[in-house]
Amino acid sequence: MSHSKVDRVTVPPMDEHNQKLVSYLHPSNWVNPQPASCYNLVVIGAGPAGLIVAAGAAGLGAKVALIEKHLMGGDCLNVGCVPSKLLIRASRIVADISEASKFGVSVPNGTEVDFSAVMERLRRIRADISDVDSVQRYQDKLGVDIFLGSGRFTSNNTVEVAGQTLRFKKAVITTGARALQPQIPGLEATGYLTNETVFNLTEKPQRLAVIGAGPIGCELAQAFRRLGSEVVLFHKNAHILDKEDVDAANIVQQAFVREGIQLILESKIERVESTNTGKVIYYKCQGKAGTVTVDEILLGTGRSPNVEGLNLEAVGVDYNTKTGVFVNDNLQTTNPHIYAAGDICMKYKFTHAADFAARIVIQNTLFFGRKKLSALTIPWCTYTIPEVAHVGIGEAEAKAKGTDIDTFLIPFSQVDRAIIDGEDEGFVKIHVKKGSDKILGATIVARNAGDMISEITLAMVNNIGLGKIASVIHPYPTQADAIRKAGDAYNRTRLTPFVKNLFNKWLAWTR
Repeated sequence: MSHSKVDRVTVPPMDEHNQKLVSYLHPSNWVNPQPASCYNLVVIGAGPAGLIVAAGAAGLGAKVALIEKHLMGGDCLNVGCVPSKLLIRASRIVADISEASKFGVSVPNGTEVDFSAVMERLRRIRADISDVDSVQRYQDKLGVDIFLGSGRFTSNNTVEVAGQTLRFKKAVITTGARALQPQIPGLEATGYLTNETVFNLTEKPQRLAVIGAGPIGCELAQAFRRLGSEVVLFHKNAHILDKEDVDAANIVQQAFVREGIQLILESKIERVESTNTGKVIYYKCQGKAGTVTVDEILLGTGRSPNVEGLNLEAVGVDYNTKTGVFVNDNLQTTNPHIYAAGDICMKYKFTHAADFAARIVIQNTLFFGRKKLSALTIPWCTYTIPEVAHVGIGEAEAKAKGTDIDTFLIPFSQVDRAIIDGEDEGFVKIHVKKGSDKILGATIVARNAGDMISEITLAMVNNIGLGKIASVIHPYPTQADAIRKAGDAYNRTRLTPFVKNLFNKWLAWTR
């Protein structure tokens, strides 16, 4: 079998930065290698999970092939974590400037956002860091055979890609997920943006509708509003971020209202049409009909697993088009020789979750391990301002499971650094098993909540109780001191009337 050339991939606009990105992640002159006689692992999909599986297994001496039909790095690098946080960083600057007067700083009138420059910086930095996930690095430095093209199973031990057949002992499906398109009449004809296309913009949409107030919808709605777009946010339920702690979601919702984001909650979009004045959205909100005219529509309505085209039926891998590939707790599919990891099969669709799931796959495929996905403690963060970070169980989940908890709440209005920073609306909320200091979960609402949650995750993973956190000296003044304060609050509950009485007797005796 001769080596095969690959199809060309473009990322609009094809300026110098996106040309650099593509040259690293899907070079047009790439020629797929001659397949080995048999691979220990064939990995389909070069997103975070696939990259970690391939690099980790090859580093242990396994012969590994990695297949990618589009861009190495997957959603996270190209259309997810990296570009969205670059956009959010720029929007934070705008917000800080707008609030400067509160701190006694006068900003000259006429300060403007150069949207094209914001997006140019996004493309430049994304391209600059993309070499870490490059085809050349993985093949030349890490020893992974890279095949660009669509992979599909042809038997229980073979995969076909670009006209070549790869034989394997084990295979791993890491094809990820894509933006879910809701069935709204006229949407396809009118046109819309998703996280896969919104970062290609070079001109700011003056009027933007965001459909869906989950993490993606909320992050981008706030970022575009701060960068100068008029934003209307549609959501089917009564409040935004409805899978988060209710108190946390309310704080973010109030921030959105203050910043001028129009919220249309408990709504259903009936249809969309294109007119001379823009894209018209017809909707019903609490039974009342209404319309909104915008320049662009951005979908944030969830994710759909990439199960198509893999020929999973031929190898006995069960799947659902809504939830993805079925796996057991060891991330093994219904075919014992095929595993899966990441958004294609997991409830938690986060890069860091895919990373650690990939580590489980390496151990279970190469070492006959029995590592379990359920053993992972997975935190997450929604990068609005303020951020909402969470780990473990929440109050609603505890109630649903019948788990008795004690909750310790430290509002940032009681934390000096938060007051100093003008960021005193959030809180640290930690749940412990009732009658003990065993931490079962936590939610933090703060500007940098995502950085702060790891202290609690560390404690949970290592069975460090909340009471012990009180003995950890935190620098003063920091917002993370709120976590220590929660530990103090727990320790105060140990001073029952009986203990206090004994202590008072001891003090009286020692006088």
